[in-house]
Amino acid sequence: MNYPQLLAPVLDFLPCPTPDAWIDRAKAPENLPLLLTDHMVCELKAAQTAMLLIRKYVADKSGSDALLGWLKPYESFTFGGGPEPDFVALHKRIGKSVMPKTDDPWGQRLLDSMVLLIKEELHHFWQVREVMLTRNIPYVKITASRYARGLIRDIRTWEPQKLIDKLICGAYIEARSCERFAALAPHVDDELRAFYLSLLRSEARHYQDYLALAQAISDEDITPRVRHFGEVEADLILSPDSEFRFHSGVPA
Repeated sequence: MNYPQLLAPVLDFLPCPTPDAWIDRAKAPENLPLLLTDHMVCELKAAQTAMLLIRKYVADKSGSDALLGWLKPYESFTFGGGPEPDFVALHKRIGKSVMPKTDDPWGQRLLDSMVLLIKEELHHFWQVREVMLTRNIPYVKITASRYARGLIRDIRTWEPQKLIDKLICGAYIEARSCERFAALAPHVDDELRAFYLSLLRSEARHYQDYLALAQAISDEDITPRVRHFGEVEADLILSPDSEFRFHSGVPA
């Protein structure tokens, strides 16, 4: 894989690189359990975001119920203290066969992109969980970072602008994830390095899918809104942050 070529558009899109102070904190071995835990939860939250977009804008009742069924065991384990399921078996149930078809070309693009994203993010979820298990890192619930909350706070409240903004925020979250995996890779052991680098292609595609969907649904050039959320994202990444998480800012 040509990592520099893959990362180039991601780095061009993001308003700033990850600060060295965050990398210095992240590469400390004692912070690995926290980073892996937050990474795992972020994968589930990314799947939830995609699920909510499909349910709100495309899916019928049966499709909505199928999506809820896909994610429920993951959510129960992660947020509800439920038993740990067989994630590999669960993953085999996910596919587009139960999703509704639509005559709206944009709706079908959303459906196709988000179902693939859900499948990939849940795959990454149990990959992170496997890494934790092999290193005897127990799963302990943690608080969420300010990052996603800080982005969505500026989402407009009327449609289709609300949807456009949601998609742009999704693009920034996916692009920042891609950039941080690449930033971390040189500072971890060989197993983790290979894992982080294996995630780059899908994360890079996810941010591009979100941006393409946002532009396709908009009657206007989305560049001003992309620029606006870039400013918001940069502030979250470059300002002091009291919590250390995968998407946190400069460690306070």
